[in-house]
Formats: sequence, C-alpha cells, structure tokens
Amino acid sequence: MSTTVDQFFLALKKAGIPSVPDDFSVVSEAQIISRQAFEEIKTVVHVFEQVTTRPSWQIGVTETMPEITQHRRSESCFFSAWDFHIPPSEKPQIIEFNDNGSGLFYAGLINEQYHLAFHADQAIGIESPLSFVQLKEKILACIAQEIHHFFKSQPQGIFLILEHAEVLQHSKFKEELYLLQKLLQDQGYEAVIGAPEETSYHNNQLLWQGKPVIFIINRTTDFLWETENFSNIRTAYLADQSCYIAPNPFTYGTRSYKGLLEPLSLPDWDKKLGISSDEREILSKHIPETHILREENLELIAKRKEEFIFKPAQGFAAQGLLNNRQVGRSRLRRLLKDNRGYVAQRKTPKSQLNDKNGKPMNLWVDLRVWAYQGEILALSGRASTRADGMDLSLPGGWVPTYVGQP
Repeated sequence: MSTTVDQFFLALKKAGIPSVPDDFSVVSEAQIISRQAFEEIKTVVHVFEQVTTRPSWQIGVTETMPEITQHRRSESCFFSAWDFHIPPSEKPQIIEFNDNGSGLFYAGLINEQYHLAFHADQAIGIESPLSFVQLKEKILACIAQEIHHFFKSQPQGIFLILEHAEVLQHSKFKEELYLLQKLLQDQGYEAVIGAPEETSYHNNQLLWQGKPVIFIINRTTDFLWETENFSNIRTAYLADQSCYIAPNPFTYGTRSYKGLLEPLSLPDWDKKLGISSDEREILSKHIPETHILREENLELIAKRKEEFIFKPAQGFAAQGLLNNRQVGRSRLRRLLKDNRGYVAQRKTPKSQLNDKNGKPMNLWVDLRVWAYQGEILALSGRASTRADGMDLSLPGGWVPTYVGQP
C-alpha cells in the first residue's frame, strides 16, 4: 500500500521531475522560513538589485576583468538565484549569487505537490505557495517584459535554450529545460534546446541549424564564453544587440562573479562604486565578510583561517570548496596560482532541518531564492547530510520551502 510520501514522489515524476528519489533526491519534510527572515531577504535582494545595476558599480567592478565583461548589455536575468544560510538566531546571509540558478521549475513543483500531499487540509501556519500554473505565469511575464524592453516589438525567430551537449545527455536538470521549452511553445514561440556548437553566424545573423536566433536563455556555465564552441555566440554578442542573450558575460561580471562578494560585504570601495550608507548597512548585515585571495592579504587570512571557508571565485563553489582544516600558508600560496581565483568567506552555519514533529534531523539546509528585478518568484532549499558542505545524497535532497504566516 502506497504511503503519502510515495504518492508525493510519484506526483513529482508525473509532473516532469526525474524519478524521485532514485534519480533526483527530494526530502519529504518542509523548511519554514519565518516572516521576519523573509522580509529581511526581500530587502537585501532589492538592495542587491539597486547596487549591481548602477552604472558606477558596473564600470567600477569590470575595469580589471576580461574585456568581454565590459560590453554593456540591457538584459535582466529571470533565473537569478540567491543562496542564503540562515544561522540560528542570526540574520539571513547571502552565500552566493548566480544569474543562472537551476531548479526554479522543480522548486515550484516540489512546493506545490508537497503542499497538496501534506498540508491541503491542515492549518499549519504557512502561507500557501504559488501553484505551478501561477509560477509559470510569472516566468512568462518576466519573458514578456524582457522582450518589450529589448526589442520594443514582438521579434520573429528562434528562442534557443542553450546548454552544453554533455549536460543535455546526463544532467538531472535536463527535464527542467523541457518544461521551459514546453512553456514557451505553448505561448507560440518557436523554442528549441541546443548546444553552442550548433550555432553559426552569417550575414550579421546568429543562426541555429540555419534558422535566425533572436532570444537565447543561456543555461551553460561557460560564463565568459572563452571556448571555441562559443565563437559564433561571442561574435553575435559583440557585433550588435539584435539577439537577446541572458545570462551573458556582462551580467556575470557585474553580478555573479564570486569575487564581487568582497566589495558587497566590505565598505572599502563604497565611494567609488556608488554604494550609499543605507545600502551599506543592509549589505554588511546580510553578506558575510569576503576577501579575494591576494598576495598582500595572504598572511592576514592565514592567521584568521579558522574564521573562513575557501572557494573558487569562478565556477561552482561546491567544486573546489575547502574548509579551514584543508588550508595552510603553503596551500593558500598554491591557490594564488589557480586561474579561477579564490575567495575567503567568513563561515556562516546553516540551519538544521526539523521533521514534522519539530525534532531536529541530521540534515542542514540552505535557502535558494529566485527573483526577477527584485521581485521574488520562488523559494527552495537543499538539505545536506553535512553541516559544512553540500551533499544531497539520501536522506538529503531538495526541500519543500514555505514562508510562515505573520
């Protein structure tokens, strides 16, 4: 006889998520974010948007970055995701930001189906989540706004959902791309999923299999488009603005590069970057002290290493994440030579997940917040079997996440 948990997992599979829990791990407990914490999160997300879209910030932070990041663009990313830790009795802390945050569709489905399975007839003190239909409507509204802002009229051509070929074969998130493709197709867009090497550039036009491309939703993690596979996209990007591409090197250089957590967390560059005193107060409360590892600060960081974790400034922080036990002066010197760069970020503990009876579990959870131009679209969490890392193997996994009622 199937249990409520079995029915929940089956509903997720029917909705388009890979088989749970065999191929995609989901926790059958919920994370509840307090209303106070949620309001603080909304505030810091809004300030983050204000600061990182300001010309003084954009010019200042890209002046020492690769030239392609200085090519100013007008796109706003609608898969923007902030990863928070909410330490016990402390304010929510931004650990990372990514304009290409996976899991938005999955999060909507997980929150909806868990609520239907476990909360439908219970007054448990949470706000009802968006239905998946409502989330899709919000995503479509974001896309419509981007089209209007970028093109001023309805463009004709291919909507290309861009991903690396190997990811399209093996990623647990490939079904999310199919959900996005269907959403676009249902609105009448000619939406396809393809890899960078499938594009060409001819007569000032980016093409996919010979058809003009006018809108690219970039799901790849080649943030600066340095490989040969991106040569046609790079040419189109630098040539003109007739093709919408987001995220792109400009959004990466002004928002997603992890080295930006240094000027966001510390006041040293506020005057140059145009950060006001009110903005500084909020940013410093919600972004842990972060330093780009440099020759001149290596000794100080080595002395304070117990306070920090260390992670690559480019790419996935989970790949290359080092705790203070793994780092000494000699290791720090080797990290200086890593072409990704490294940042030292003040350790911020995760909260512990509770079960339905309020009992702490041996799972530690973060919070992922998706927002578009400061408006929050969805919440989710990832429960790790490790307090000091990200291990989503069972019994960990993605976590239904809700906001508590006032």
